[in-house]
Amino acid sequence: MKLTGNAHVYGSNIDTDRIIPGKYTKTLDMSQLADHVLEDLDPDFRKNVKEGDVIVADDNFGCGSSREQAPLALKAAGISAVVARSYARIFFRNAINVGLPVIEASDHAIEKENIVQVDLMNGIIFNKTKNETYQGTTMPRVMINILEEGGLVPYLKKHKDYVL
Repeated sequence: MKLTGNAHVYGSNIDTDRIIPGKYTKTLDMSQLADHVLEDLDPDFRKNVKEGDVIVADDNFGCGSSREQAPLALKAAGISAVVARSYARIFFRNAINVGLPVIEASDHAIEKENIVQVDLMNGIIFNKTKNETYQGTTMPRVMINILEEGGLVPYLKKHKDYVL
C-alpha cells in the first residue's frame, strides 16, 4: 500500500480539538466534518488540501479526547495518510479503525509542500521533493488488511467467518 501526496506540515501536540473543533462533532455528515477540519490551526487548510494529500506532524499527534471524528474528518477531507514522529495511542487506533493510514517516523525532514510517498507495508517514507528516504515503523499485516478494506467494520464484515 503506497500513498503519495503533498505535505501539510504541523508541529507537536496537535490535539483532536485542533483537528476537528468539538462544536462540529455532533454530526454524522462527513462533508460537514471535512469543511471544518483544522480550521482553528490552519484557516487555509480546507481551500489548499487536495485529495490524496498527507498530514505531517511532530510529536503526540491526535492527543486530547478519544473522539473518532478527528481521523474521520481528516479522511473525509481527502487526506490519504498521516506521518508523525509519534501519536496519541487512541488516535492511532481510531485512525486504523476508520481506515486512515498512519505511520510513525521519528526522524524525517519533510517540509510544507514536499511531495511524499508513504509505503505502509515497508514502513518507508520517500520525500520525492528532496530525494530522501526515512524509515518509519512497519505495520502488522492485519492492520494493513484493515486499512485496505477501508477500516475495521468493513474488514470484520468481510472476514466474519474468521472472527469469534
